[in-house]
Amino acid sequence: MKIPTRMFARSVLLALIFAPFAIAGNVAASTTQKRVKLVGTINVSAASSLTAAFTQIGAKFHKLYPYTMVNFNFGSSTTLATQILAGAPADIFASADLTDMDTLVIAGAVRVAPKIFARNTLMIAVKPNNPLHITGLSSLSSAGVVAECAASAPCGIYAANVLKRAGVTIAANNVDRTQNSTATVDQVSYGDANAAIVYVTDVKGQGALVSGVKIPLQQNTIADYPIARLTRTHNVHLAGAFVAFVESKAGQRSLAAQKFLAP
Repeated sequence: MKIPTRMFARSVLLALIFAPFAIAGNVAASTTQKRVKLVGTINVSAASSLTAAFTQIGAKFHKLYPYTMVNFNFGSSTTLATQILAGAPADIFASADLTDMDTLVIAGAVRVAPKIFARNTLMIAVKPNNPLHITGLSSLSSAGVVAECAASAPCGIYAANVLKRAGVTIAANNVDRTQNSTATVDQVSYGDANAAIVYVTDVKGQGALVSGVKIPLQQNTIADYPIARLTRTHNVHLAGAFVAFVESKAGQRSLAAQKFLAP
């Protein structure tokens, strides 16, 4: 039977109108199925400077995928890399530097290309309202006790670089070394240190407990933060989904809120 031309044209028009809705419905159904499939637990070893941002990202991720659990182990990137090579449970590594990530890549613990997901810079943390009137790195040589990260930790290496660039030397007996950036800024908040060289994000995380003094761009450094799924993970899909979420707009918003720079 021959279909009238006008009826045929109307049928084609309706098909074109409703096709996007049908496709959207299929995509939504597909997305729902993918979310349901993401189940289980993963362990994320991450630099201590990521504590606030990753805690928030983890909460968002769990809300999106309620059948999953993300456990975090925060610490110095160098210490975490050593732990991972020694067999500590971990599915993902997020480092505050490229060197410690390279260590895992060379050892075969990472076989996918690490991705830079954030950047950071350094700042001087001082007591609230800056009672010693510290104006920059040059003030630290006479500021009394200054907290710095362990010399082998990324934040310790970065601090040494900026001090060298500024031509500033702090007497060894005035330097209080701690294991990571969080512990370092805590020495100003709760300890005897009058100042600390830490990340901008650490100062942000302390709120009113510390004040921050900017380090000029020409003296400062930019820290690249790479993330990668580890070779031995038993939940490849979940680990991959978390890495993708960190890179997503939602993840980047959480990082930006803690003053991380975009990758």
